[in-house]
Amino acid sequence: MAKASGARAVEVDAGGRPVRVSSPDRVIYPASEHGPEITKLDVVQYYVAVGDGIVRALRDRPTSLERWPKGVHPGMKLTARDATHGRGPQGDAFYQKRLMRGMPDWARSVRVHFPSGRTADELCPDHVAVAAWAAQMGTITFHPWPVRRADVDRPDELRIDLDPHGSTSFVDAVQAASAVRTLLEEVGIRGFAKTSGKHGVHVYVRIEPRWTFTDVRHAAVALGRELERRTQGVTTAWWKEERGDNIFVDFNQNARDRTIAGAYSLRPQAGAPVSMPLTWEELATVTDPMTYTLHTVPDLLRSRGDAHAEIDDVHHDLTPLLNWYRRDIESGLTDMPYPPEYPKMPGEPKRVQPSKDTRNSSK
Repeated sequence: MAKASGARAVEVDAGGRPVRVSSPDRVIYPASEHGPEITKLDVVQYYVAVGDGIVRALRDRPTSLERWPKGVHPGMKLTARDATHGRGPQGDAFYQKRLMRGMPDWARSVRVHFPSGRTADELCPDHVAVAAWAAQMGTITFHPWPVRRADVDRPDELRIDLDPHGSTSFVDAVQAASAVRTLLEEVGIRGFAKTSGKHGVHVYVRIEPRWTFTDVRHAAVALGRELERRTQGVTTAWWKEERGDNIFVDFNQNARDRTIAGAYSLRPQAGAPVSMPLTWEELATVTDPMTYTLHTVPDLLRSRGDAHAEIDDVHHDLTPLLNWYRRDIESGLTDMPYPPEYPKMPGEPKRVQPSKDTRNSSK
């Protein structure tokens, strides 16, 4: 419930904490074929409505904020530059990796280390009011790290990002996710699925916080390669020119400082789609990710609960996947390329797009 708090603001009750929302009538999402316009107040109230789910996804995790303070309107751009450099926001939307001014005194943070060697203090949501306050500050999407505040160097989550490429579609990503589920179950691991909010599918696995980011990324590489061997239409090719019409398993989403839109996050597209946790049975029947939007998700969550309610019940052992990785290395395979902003990593092959690798091209 929102109440007036001055001429141009309202106050929202977010789990017992008041959050002041300025310019509540500002249009964040214009009206579209998917529904009426969505205001800033609507966005804040959405995050309050999905409070249990968003807090479960973000709890005690350093979280980058994808901020669209002017709204998500045609022609607006998300800049690649973030607020980590201390230069302030650039463009219409940006990633906020440092704490914002005016952070409530009840919000928590933690220091994280980036591959560049820089550090930043990032927000660590632990209450729905933190999500509501971030939404008041223009946050559309929450990007949590796969670690907790207590140990920012040991991930407790493996993330399998299935990304359509070429002529493939969301339906193809759903089929690939089913194959991931089967593969994980073979080694006694339970995966939890969600839509990306765009065209892909994510599968999350809670793991024991025993391994480094490098180890967890190696496990993702190994799982992707095994999936590629067994499943038609799947690829681990890092370079886009080699992916073809396949679902790409983006193993690098497990590298340090690479994040995925968190569960229940809105995405900056017309209609306010949601990165929606689903049961495996639900996922198998979905053909359109726009089924899940700001307008539809709160009622669904109230009626059937959170599909990820049990995600924290078990933390799995990564040893079976790391054994696959060692097997592949012993058979002659190498590690895979890291993202371009990373320093050269041990065991990594050349980070050169194949068509531009003049040393391997014929004269």
